[in-house]
Amino acid sequence: MKPKMSVCLLSFVGALAILSSSTNVFADDLKGDTWIYTQTSESQKDMTADKALQMLKDGNARFVNGTGKNRDLVAQAKLTGTKGQYPFAVILSCMDSRGSPELLFDQGIGDVFSVRLAGPVLDADQLGGMEFATKVIGSKLIVVMGHTRCGAVAGACAGVQMGNLTQLLDKINPAVAAVKKAHQGKLDCNDTNMVNEIAKQNVKDLIAEIKAKSKVINDLVNSGNVKIVGAMQDVETGKVTFIE
Repeated sequence: MKPKMSVCLLSFVGALAILSSSTNVFADDLKGDTWIYTQTSESQKDMTADKALQMLKDGNARFVNGTGKNRDLVAQAKLTGTKGQYPFAVILSCMDSRGSPELLFDQGIGDVFSVRLAGPVLDADQLGGMEFATKVIGSKLIVVMGHTRCGAVAGACAGVQMGNLTQLLDKINPAVAAVKKAHQGKLDCNDTNMVNEIAKQNVKDLIAEIKAKSKVINDLVNSGNVKIVGAMQDVETGKVTFIE
């Protein structure tokens, strides 16, 4: 009845304490390689931004290699429902159907906050959610993740206009302009590499925007309590490369 010790984050002693004190029969669900633990107040006390980042790196390696953890998600739902949520990271990413952060980073219920919108792009509501995740709940890491072959980025590059999508794509235009300038005014929106370059620039722009528009988060970053990193997902492999 021992869980896999390859999990980097969770305090084993803290997890056992939660199980033993719970009136639910989570211990009975711990069979073989089935993993029922999730983040706890105890694990959060030992969490740092660097540990959180390594958790995501390890999780993505498991995803890419097909060695993801076998989780009892129902048990995790019960555990987080009764003991509360303590996600170690908040991830801003595109709504692309191939880019679910929980899957890409092999995480379970209660492990990460996920903020998703095409692009991705950022507004005050999403910033408020990030402030809640970090300042209130205690997440130590913010990840801004773009991806290859992004339709929203390609649309912004091509100047697509359609209903409410127009104002969303407008938010990616600064990245389009920066890449165009870097290529001496040349822009080929049919070039996958150029679209990927714009997506990466958009990630960098979003990180700067988060720091500029949220004093709450910027103060947490400057104090060393929170780290913000960028990332790019390869949609063909699922591999995530971090931009630190």
